[in-house]
Amino acid sequence: MLEKLANVFRVPDLRKRILFTLGLLAVYRLGGHIPTPGINADLLQQFFEQNRGTFLGFVDLFSGGQLRRLTIFALGIMPYITASIILQLLTVVYEPLAKLQKEGELGRKKITEWTRYLTLILSAMQSFGIAVTLERQTASGGVAFVTNPGWGFIVMTVLTLTTGSVFIMWLGEQITERGIGNGMSLLIFAGIVVGLPRGVVDLVDKAKNAAWGAFTVPAMVLLVALMVAVVAFIVFVERSERRIPVQYAKRVVGRKVMGGGSTHLPLRVNSGGVMPVIFASSLLTLPQTAGFFLRDNRYFGPLLRALSWGEPLYTLLYAVGIIFFAYFYVSIVFNPNEVADNMRKYGGFIPGIRPGKRTADTINEILTRITLVGAFYLIIISFIPEWMIAGIHLNHLPGALGRLFENLPTWMTNGLGVTFYFGGTSLLIVVGVAMDTVQQVEAQLIMRHYEGFTPRSGRIRGRRTWA
Repeated sequence: MLEKLANVFRVPDLRKRILFTLGLLAVYRLGGHIPTPGINADLLQQFFEQNRGTFLGFVDLFSGGQLRRLTIFALGIMPYITASIILQLLTVVYEPLAKLQKEGELGRKKITEWTRYLTLILSAMQSFGIAVTLERQTASGGVAFVTNPGWGFIVMTVLTLTTGSVFIMWLGEQITERGIGNGMSLLIFAGIVVGLPRGVVDLVDKAKNAAWGAFTVPAMVLLVALMVAVVAFIVFVERSERRIPVQYAKRVVGRKVMGGGSTHLPLRVNSGGVMPVIFASSLLTLPQTAGFFLRDNRYFGPLLRALSWGEPLYTLLYAVGIIFFAYFYVSIVFNPNEVADNMRKYGGFIPGIRPGKRTADTINEILTRITLVGAFYLIIISFIPEWMIAGIHLNHLPGALGRLFENLPTWMTNGLGVTFYFGGTSLLIVVGVAMDTVQQVEAQLIMRHYEGFTPRSGRIRGRRTWA
């Protein structure tokens, strides 16, 4: 293993990319320790500790724990993700934007530019909402989160948090372009990994204090076993693929016979990776953000409370959102018609299937089925932390439906209060991003005739050339 790790640093270009990525991640973590001016960080962190089993704790996951301290990077990567979702959805319903996306590199650069502007607007709106909410909490006789309330504090907070969010967006783009791996995913990965020790300490404290009484020791064993099982399940599904056999006909070019081989077309079960989960969760943050202003409204208050984290309506929309974005993301990254045209162009065909439209329909049918399986897998993994933290609030259903579930055990309706760092969402992101990054490193090594990290990567010998 040490030899394989040494191979990474023997390639100058790969070494520079990895060191560049680690350097920018260090900058990201450094900014996580710079507080926003005018905030009582200790009281704010205590407030988040008291509300750990709520939506605030879930949102704090994607900022790497920086929201609880309200650092300059408190908004995290969520504004950029939300902006990307909005523009990608608009490409489906707005024809001029769809044409711009098909214009190649120039069109993608224009859409990226609009994404940056929209990120700036969303960051300013969210930071303004955070500043006003903290100030109202102080003015209403609550906890004094703000040391000097007023317009000066609001303007300073908006400038600080908006600048921090834009800088994070720049860091992610630089990692993607000049580093290794997907920059946005790696920033979320870094924030979650840093929080894992805090989750370990939390479980150790629960074990020492017998937080669950006589059930404490079996619960700890069950949690560790569940975490190992979830990691194994994630790795198994992420590496699973449906292989479609493809046969290439022989062609005579001059005096040479070309082609005639057989291969397969690999379709991943979870082609979208962690993106459907991130997209669905970030989209559901919008009503929660508006809830700070409208939670006491006579008309919108009940709806916003029904959309709060852990409620049945939120769970239903979260599941529907994951399924939608799983299909939506696959439709962006994979085009069956284009694949079928390329196969026909080079003399390839699926045995028993006519080339052209029939081949595209077959690929699309298979992709539809396995994408649904991948979406259900993401739903199962994503609901594990929610049920462990907040339980299943089936007793909150209206009317007779709610009364049917009133006699459920408390640990089912209110959860176990377990920290979400051992939940499925965080493990899905950590394992998924780690596997994608390792695969990119292996591809770079194999391309340069070095051994990769995994036995499957093997060793490829280069072709000898003679002077």
